[in-house]
Amino acid sequence: MCLRGIVGVLSSDDGDAHQQAERDRRDGFHRDAIIAAVIAQRILIALMVCGSGVPFDSLALAQGKPAIAERAWKQPMTPWGEPDLRGTWPLNHLISTPFQRPEKFGDRRLMTDEEFAAAQKSAEARNERFLSGAIPQADAGAATRLTSLLVDPPNGRFPELTPKGKELYAQMRGSYKPGQTVFDSPEDFDTWDRCITRGLPVSMLPRNYNNGIRIMQYPGYVVIVLEMAHETRIIPTTKRPPLDGKIRQYLGESRGHWEGNTLVVETTNFNGKPAMTNLGVPGSPPLTPASANLRFTERFTRTANDTIEYQMTVEDPEILTTGKWSAAFPMKLDNDYKMYEYACHEGNTAIRNYIETSRFERSNKKP
Repeated sequence: MCLRGIVGVLSSDDGDAHQQAERDRRDGFHRDAIIAAVIAQRILIALMVCGSGVPFDSLALAQGKPAIAERAWKQPMTPWGEPDLRGTWPLNHLISTPFQRPEKFGDRRLMTDEEFAAAQKSAEARNERFLSGAIPQADAGAATRLTSLLVDPPNGRFPELTPKGKELYAQMRGSYKPGQTVFDSPEDFDTWDRCITRGLPVSMLPRNYNNGIRIMQYPGYVVIVLEMAHETRIIPTTKRPPLDGKIRQYLGESRGHWEGNTLVVETTNFNGKPAMTNLGVPGSPPLTPASANLRFTERFTRTANDTIEYQMTVEDPEILTTGKWSAAFPMKLDNDYKMYEYACHEGNTAIRNYIETSRFERSNKKP
């Protein structure tokens, strides 16, 4: 098969090469010498591919398509035969990509060259601003061509809330709640303010800092360690009965299975206490509620040594007028990323400071 591929390359009609040779002949170069050089180059590439054992595609080579080594990437496997997703996949590269799409982009998923150049300058300015102080206020993050993390609805905008969603929103409390000024007890803060949990799906979205995500695998299990709020998701990948519906948890109960090389994780049994998203995710609405019946589906597909294509779909018809929304983005491998202890509660003076400040302001109102 490889020899036939070599013959195919030698016999392929490369119009661009012939036209260039004709132009060169008119400029004093010998056409046959140019064609011979092209053929020699093709033979060398073909022999290298044959020796490597990589399937040979003469048409792709003749048409100048992506490098064979890139297109022939092979999914790594664990010793027990499952697709290998192990590694550290921080989301720092997405810090400057908004969760919601700015309205000016409409239904476009990707930026133009001019828009991307402007986004790069904006990201550089942001990095300089946040990293210039004595203590960095946020991690650095480069721009991407993505106009948003949200892909559904097609306009990349967060869905409107149902009447039930608006009712639950009115009951929410926390530092991200616009207009809230009364803080009298821990119950006036959400689960993230109190260092209990970020919850899901928000824990799988980028933040201004502490974006580490580490994936570990064992026979029958995938474990996802989240740097922010020191969470660990233990996901069985073997068939087992679903958890009793009466058991409700902050992060729900996850069950995984493999569809080819894709890990599919379905999570239910939430308790409805954490926010669905909040302004801690760049470009998110300030605060959005979630019901206990939320259903969260994730897909992890490794497409290169350093890339996992990640997709999430959130279904909560009680809260969302569209019933659901979806986000998608690449996760990038960085095993040099260091994840340190996230001791949130031990140093959480924010709750006390909010309460003391709120009480002082209410008892010392300006005339």
